[in-house]
Amino acid sequence: MKIMPRLRCLSAPTRIVYNIRKNKRFADQESEMEPGGICMGDGLKRLIQAAQQLEEADLIIQNGTVVDVFSLETFEADVAIRDGRIVGIGTYPNGKQVVDATGKFILPGFIDGHIHIESTMVTPSQFSRALIKHGITTVVTDPHEIANVAGTIGIDFMLEDAANADMDILMKLPSCVPATPFEQNGATLTADDLRPYLTHPTVIGLAEVMDYPAVLDADPDMLEKIRMTTEAGMMVDGHAAGLTDTALNVYSTAVIRNDHEAVTAEEAMARVRRGIHVLVREGSAAKDLLALLPAINERNSRRFSFCTDDKHLDELAEEGTINYAAQLAIQQGLDPLIAIQMATLNNAVCHGIQDKGAIAPGYVADILITDSLERLSPETIIKDGRVLNLDELRNVHAVVPQAVRSSLHLKKVTKVDLQIPLLEGQKAWVIGIVPGSIITQKNARDVQTEDGFFVADPQNDQLKMVVCERHHQTGSIGAGIVSGLGLKRGAIASTVAHDSHNLVVAGTNDEDMLLAIEEAERMQGGLVIVDGGKVWASVPLRVGGIMSEKPYEEVIKELHQLHGQLATLAEEGQNIFMILSFLCLPVIPRLKLTDKGLFDVDSFQHIEVGIPM
Repeated sequence: MKIMPRLRCLSAPTRIVYNIRKNKRFADQESEMEPGGICMGDGLKRLIQAAQQLEEADLIIQNGTVVDVFSLETFEADVAIRDGRIVGIGTYPNGKQVVDATGKFILPGFIDGHIHIESTMVTPSQFSRALIKHGITTVVTDPHEIANVAGTIGIDFMLEDAANADMDILMKLPSCVPATPFEQNGATLTADDLRPYLTHPTVIGLAEVMDYPAVLDADPDMLEKIRMTTEAGMMVDGHAAGLTDTALNVYSTAVIRNDHEAVTAEEAMARVRRGIHVLVREGSAAKDLLALLPAINERNSRRFSFCTDDKHLDELAEEGTINYAAQLAIQQGLDPLIAIQMATLNNAVCHGIQDKGAIAPGYVADILITDSLERLSPETIIKDGRVLNLDELRNVHAVVPQAVRSSLHLKKVTKVDLQIPLLEGQKAWVIGIVPGSIITQKNARDVQTEDGFFVADPQNDQLKMVVCERHHQTGSIGAGIVSGLGLKRGAIASTVAHDSHNLVVAGTNDEDMLLAIEEAERMQGGLVIVDGGKVWASVPLRVGGIMSEKPYEEVIKELHQLHGQLATLAEEGQNIFMILSFLCLPVIPRLKLTDKGLFDVDSFQHIEVGIPM
C-alpha cells in the first residue's frame, strides 16, 4: 500500500477530509490541494469568485428550503456549488447545471458515526453501492474485523477497495487487535504497526478502545496508541460497555471522548456528564435507540449522534442505516431538525471532520433533497457536487490478496472435542440471550445430561455451542451452553464471530455440528445450515471468512435463501447468525464463549461450565 503524505492538522483536534479516490472527479484541482484538502492558489480563487457570482457555479439548487443544522431552523434559499464545495446560500440565478427543489427540503448528506463494513459481509465498494441510495454519503468505519483475521494486509485491502466507493469511507485504526488476551485471533497490531497509517488521508483517528483494562492499568502500548493519535490531531473512540462511573472518568481522562455502548438513558447521561459524546446505536443485533431517546433534549442534543455498529446486508440495503435511525427517532417524537442534526453535523464534529455535515459555504457538497422531514427518503443525492445517477454507481470487483482469501486453518475436530462434562444433577452456567441486545445473561440452570456429558435440549431451548480456533491450527476449542437462539433442529456454523472471528457452531446434535464445521472449512469461511446430516444452505465468505467477493445483490439472494431455510428450523423474529456472532465477544457483559472456554465478563476470567455442587 502506498502511504500518502502527512495531512497538515489545521487546528487540533479538527481537520479537513478530502476526496482521495483514485479517479478524482476534479482532476484540475489536484495540484492545488494543500494537505488537509484546502484549495489554494487558483482553486481557492475560483471558489471565492463563484461565491460572489463573478464566476458561474457548477451546480445551483434553486427554490428549496434549506435545513440549517447549526441553528435548527429552515429557510428558503438557493445553494451554489463549485468544484465539489458549497460556495453560497442566497439567490443564485445562473449555473452550469440547475436542480429545481421547489417544495422540497435541502439537507446535508447523512454520516454514520461508527460501523463495521465487514459485518455487512461485502467489500467496501459493494457496501457503498448498497447504502448510498439511502442518503448516507459518509461513514466512519473500524476495520478491526478483517484486522483480527489478517492484520495490516487486511487493513490495506480495506483502504484500497474503499477508494473505489462513491461514498466517503473514513477509517479509524483498530485499537485492540486482539480485543483481549482471552482468545486467539489471526494477528496482533501494536502502536508501531499502526503509526504509518496516521498519514493516510482517509484515516481520521483511533477506533473503539475495547480493552478497557489496558487503559485502566495504563498499558504502555495502549497509551502510545492514544498519544500518537491525539498528537496527530485525531479523535479516539471508546467502547465503554458496562463500565462504572469511575471507569468512565478514566476513559475521559485518557481523552477517549465518544462511546456507542450506552444501553439505557441513565448510562447515556453518565457519559454526557463526563464530556463523552454518545453515539446512539441502532443496528441488527444491538438496538439501543428507543432506550436512549429519553436522555436527549434541546439542551444536550449536540452531545448525541447516530451510528450503526453492525447491520446485516439485506436489512441495510432495504432500509438503510442512519436515515432509518433518524426516521425512527422522529416517529418517537424527536424534533426532526434535532434528528437530522444528529445524523449529520453532530457526527462530523464528534470525529473532528471540519468540512462535512452542514449546508454552508466551504463545506463539501454532500447534499440530499427530499419532500419530507419525517420520512427522510432522498429524491436526489448530490455527492461532491455531482448529482448521482444510482444506475451508474461504480461496480468494481475487489482485488483480494491470497492471504485474505485462504484464512481457515483448522485442526481436525471430532465428537470428543465437542463434549461438556457434567455430573448428573449438576447445574451449569448458561449463556442467556437478551432479545434486541448483544449483552447476555449469566444464568445458573438445570440441564440435560447423558453418560456424564451435556446433551442439547432444544425443547427447553438449551443448545450446545462451540468455538474452534481457526487461524493457527492450534486445535483450541471452547464449549458452552446457550439459551435463547430458538433453533429446533440441526446446527448452524459461522466464521463471522466477533472479534477474533474463530469458527462458531451451535446445534441440537453433535453430528450436524461436525458436518457444519467441515462445510465451513471447505468453503474457506461463511455461514452454514445443516440438518439431518445434510447441508441445506450456505453463504460463502472467502474474504477473510467474513466478506463475500460477489456483488451485494447476489449476496442478498444467498442470505434470503439462508434465512428462508433457517425459518424451517428456528423460531421467527430473530437474526440468529447475527446473535451467534456476538456470543463470542468477551468485552460485552456478561457471559460469552471463546476458543479458550466460557468467559465471565464481569470478573474478566474464564470459568467452568459446571457449577460446583
